[in-house]
Amino acid sequence: MRALVTLLALLACLVVALPARAHKPSDAYLTLTPSGAITLVRWDVAVRDLDFALGLDADRDGKVTYAELTAAEPAIVSATRAGLALRTAGGVCELRRPTLAGVASHSDGRYAVLFYEAACPGAGEITVRYDFLFDVDPSHRAIVRVRSGDAEAVHVLGKSEPEKTLSIGATRSFGAIVRQGVLHIWTGYDHMLFLLALLLPAVLVREGKEWRPREKLKEVFFDVARIVTAFTAAHSITLSLAALGLVTLPSRLVESAIALSVIVAALENLRPTLQRDRWMAAFVLGLMHGFGFSSTLADLGLGRGALLSTLVGFNAGVEVGQLAVVSVLVPIAFAARRTAVYRRWVLVGGSIVIAVVATRWFFERAFG
Repeated sequence: MRALVTLLALLACLVVALPARAHKPSDAYLTLTPSGAITLVRWDVAVRDLDFALGLDADRDGKVTYAELTAAEPAIVSATRAGLALRTAGGVCELRRPTLAGVASHSDGRYAVLFYEAACPGAGEITVRYDFLFDVDPSHRAIVRVRSGDAEAVHVLGKSEPEKTLSIGATRSFGAIVRQGVLHIWTGYDHMLFLLALLLPAVLVREGKEWRPREKLKEVFFDVARIVTAFTAAHSITLSLAALGLVTLPSRLVESAIALSVIVAALENLRPTLQRDRWMAAFVLGLMHGFGFSSTLADLGLGRGALLSTLVGFNAGVEVGQLAVVSVLVPIAFAARRTAVYRRWVLVGGSIVIAVVATRWFFERAFG
């Protein structure tokens, strides 16, 4: 019980300290197009990330103008060149002719577009090493695509895996996409709080105005399985619709709605109205969460076949990540469910903390 309370307290301190950052992770997009000994490199980096790392907003008015961006071109080139290394079997590629080509609009804002020419000794597989921005944002990642005609290879590089050898036409790493789904849950703090709010009352049953402990662990796991599966199903539906371009919603609306769904889930624990139908609430509220990762897939511009396999792998990873959380949380909660401390401090107190944090996120995302 003491361990559970300590864990909850640490979680509360962590999420209160976190900035109300967008649900969509900090991404960069690298497209490599080999042509003989020269590989053309297009690198899209979020202007907000460059500003955070390099301080581009010279007049500190909260906006990075194109003039401020171009004035900082030498610093941008220096920083990006230091964060990227390419090599082939013949040796290290030389990055040359850096050009700040302009600004592109992605689903979550403005991106600076950089071009490099990489002079590579030899052809064939190309190894990409990426460590840009990891010192200031460990969650940052690069979505790398190597293209040659209709053939392509795609991989996601992050701090935990900064290097990968990519071969044109090679089979995409399904396991890597699954891992991204797992990390999406584990590092998506609004996802985690949403899931926690749904799971906290799972070991209890509401009788009148009182919470009573459930008697059978099997019964608890069945209820939790329905909640988690309903959430994943809803997440998968909207993720697929958005990634396939069938439904598009503004990023600000999506992020605000995700925060609002966390508030609703937490308040439901304080004044329960859907005790037997919480899986339905998880499904309805989970629909909005599917748009969180879809913008990354849409911005990547994958072909239909590649997109579908990525969707399957990512959703599988989401389910695995959720089940891992469940396997840790539920046994501890079940062992502590009979105590007043769990019912009053963990369930009620924890739900209040979650609601307060999510309310802060909502106002900063909706009006910030």
